[in-house]
Amino acid sequence: MSDGFFQAEGGPDAEMLRPQPRALSQWGGGAQLRGMAVSGALARAAERVVPEIEGTTDLRPVRWTLDLCRPASSAPCTATANVVRRGRRLCLVDAFMFQNDRMVARASALFLAVGGSARGNVWSPATRPSAPPAKLRSSTTEPRLYFSEGVGWTGTPGPHQTSGRKMTWHFPSQVVQGERATPFQQAAMVADVVNVVSNWGDSGLEFINADVTLALARLPADDQELGLAAEQRVEENGVAVGSAAVFDRLGVLGTATVTGLVSPSNIVDPRLLGIETVPDDDASRAVVESRPR
Repeated sequence: MSDGFFQAEGGPDAEMLRPQPRALSQWGGGAQLRGMAVSGALARAAERVVPEIEGTTDLRPVRWTLDLCRPASSAPCTATANVVRRGRRLCLVDAFMFQNDRMVARASALFLAVGGSARGNVWSPATRPSAPPAKLRSSTTEPRLYFSEGVGWTGTPGPHQTSGRKMTWHFPSQVVQGERATPFQQAAMVADVVNVVSNWGDSGLEFINADVTLALARLPADDQELGLAAEQRVEENGVAVGSAAVFDRLGVLGTATVTGLVSPSNIVDPRLLGIETVPDDDASRAVVESRPR
């Protein structure tokens, strides 16, 4: 498991999250927090306040919406949450991140009491994304694999500065050092990468995302390995809207959408993410051709 995005200090009622090096983004010259870190911290806060609802057996997160209100700096932060409404079959939670008494991000989570199954048949896509080979591992410090059409799956982002459709595969991360993330926290962190999957082109990443919305029919599998596969993208007048399938080795479990604004002065090169090398081997160097099926 990789190093956490934050180190937690203090008690649960007055917890301070101190960003660690992996929490820093390529945006803002390395002085801002990654959306993955912000989303994970808020998802952790949201889960902690969800009460048990009498008579339910499985209260599950099904929708997560994150608004990145302003750039979050590398300063310590707090993540708080409160229950907006608790019903017989649902719980709605709002979460907020503050730095120096200023809100930098907010999120909303919907938890539903699931159970039962429909009797009829409804359309669903006949194809699904293909997960990478189980032995393929990242050959950078970022616990992630990359795919683009015409290239296939690789352990590095280097070959993927193209205009082709993209996918990413994510190994488990920690929100807080020494604390295993829950499946929901892992999904919330990975969802922010929909901006990379949707908006990374042959000139780099020219769009910075203002939000992300994640919808889940189920939680990730126990190994918490999770993929994103670009599905749709529309761009007009500097605004891009993209969507991706969220999947694991069992199949598709939800969708993620993003709204991005073109950055007039800063283009991020995703090939530089995690360039500090880690021990390499034949498996991590492999390039494996894989097509949606």
